[in-house]
Amino acid sequence: MTHGKEVTAPTAGSGDGLVFVACGLEAGPAAHGKPKRREVVYNGTRVRTVDIHAHCAVPGALALMGHELAGPGLRADLDMATEVDLRIRTMDEQGIDIEALSINPNWYRIDDRDLAKQIIDIQNSALAEACAKNSDRFVAFASVALQFPDLAAAQLEEGVKKYGLRGVAIGGNVAGEEISEPRFNPFWAKVEELGVLAFIHPQGDGAPAQLGARFKGNGYLSNVIGNPLETTIALSHLIFEGTLDRYPGLKICAAHAGGFLPSYAGRFDHGGSVRPDLSPGGTHGAIKKTPSAYLKQLYYDTMVFRPEGVRHLAAEVGASQLMVGTDYPYPWTTTAIDLILETPDLNDAEKIAILGGTAAGLLGITT
Repeated sequence: MTHGKEVTAPTAGSGDGLVFVACGLEAGPAAHGKPKRREVVYNGTRVRTVDIHAHCAVPGALALMGHELAGPGLRADLDMATEVDLRIRTMDEQGIDIEALSINPNWYRIDDRDLAKQIIDIQNSALAEACAKNSDRFVAFASVALQFPDLAAAQLEEGVKKYGLRGVAIGGNVAGEEISEPRFNPFWAKVEELGVLAFIHPQGDGAPAQLGARFKGNGYLSNVIGNPLETTIALSHLIFEGTLDRYPGLKICAAHAGGFLPSYAGRFDHGGSVRPDLSPGGTHGAIKKTPSAYLKQLYYDTMVFRPEGVRHLAAEVGASQLMVGTDYPYPWTTTAIDLILETPDLNDAEKIAILGGTAAGLLGITT
């Protein structure tokens, strides 16, 4: 990657295109000891970039669950209270203007309703405080205790209306139970009513035991295969069990580019016709459209790591459905901005939308 005061980035269909200004990924410290902030500029206009997939954690809530920030999973830099300067510095280096903060739900197995409520209260209050302190850099998704769907619906409404949170982050399963189960309908109804974005992130305890055993060994398979597989399963059930038909106004963003589902859209469409006995109610079961049609109403982060992967994803679901994701603070996509700029077959408007415009619209980011 080239560095300098101003670098023209490759784009399609324009001689002017996107440029970087003050790109400081590899440069030494600037004046006053601060690295230069990487900015993305298009035809002389600053492009605001938004990261839809950025994690954090609240130590006080973790303590109630018997956890603490330590090790590769619950890293110390998840803490917004003590490590926010490091986070902002990293955002500046990577060219990320705004992060949409989310907390991975590890409280779904708590069957004490009062304890679950206390955990969520602490987290949503802390998220709101973190965003208020740096309102130009952070927005956040509310946490909810989805194991209690009625409570989750109330917590989401409070998160949005009281705390100013921009949507809701949930797992791809609830202690092994599919989020398409009818008992979660009150929650989905509330998401649709409020018109906010639901960000779905995999839960490690959702994989069947036999698959968990097969993820052992080399290759970090529990994440490399397991996380996309979990997302694939969750989205498939939301489609085939009719959740997206019952609540057609839902806005859902799937982590890890929707898992494997976008690459197997044709197989999903074909499945009902070859096994109608497993698709009661019609060729594709009791759903109103072909399975692949639902993919175009969902949103996805761009964590596929190669420009060709982004090009393929856009071809399957539409460039309008894609948003940048970094998985901060985990070192998965440190060049998330470049990934979009280097993707072939995307025009300038599509790249600008993926870099931040689509996310800003969904999250209500206006300034």
